Amino acid sequence: MPDTSPPFPNTAVADVFASFPEDAHSGLLTFRNLIFATANETSGVGRIEETLKWGQPAYLTPDSKSGTTIRLGVPKSGGFAVYVHCQTTLISEFRSLFPDDFAYDGNRAILFEEGQALPVDPLRLFIKNALTYHLK
Repeated sequence: MPDTSPPFPNTAVADVFASFPEDAHSGLLTFRNLIFATANETSGVGRIEETLKWGQPAYLTPDSKSGTTIRLGVPKSGGFAVYVHCQTTLISEFRSLFPDDFAYDGNRAILFEEGQALPVDPLRLFIKNALTYHLK
């Protein structure tokens, strides 16, 4: 996937990415690129704000308020993860579409193993659904 992500907005976010374990770093950067690329292709989303929430890179739709926050991080079990608010239906809906394709942490995260190739098309759907969650 080509690098379509913008530069880091501030040193705090860049520092967090730099602190991620080397094996998780590549997957997290790929997921970051996928968030920005999907946002650019999705009507109604608008500008993506990249900030830190709970010490993790977080992606918000502050102007359109169309979506729920997406966060990226490293779980205690290793690998890397994408998190959404646990009171949304995003994970349960995604799990119903892809029950055996991903590892899940309850209703809050999709987990990835270090070095795991990211299946782009299903993850674009997940990101699109998160970025447009409040438009339903």
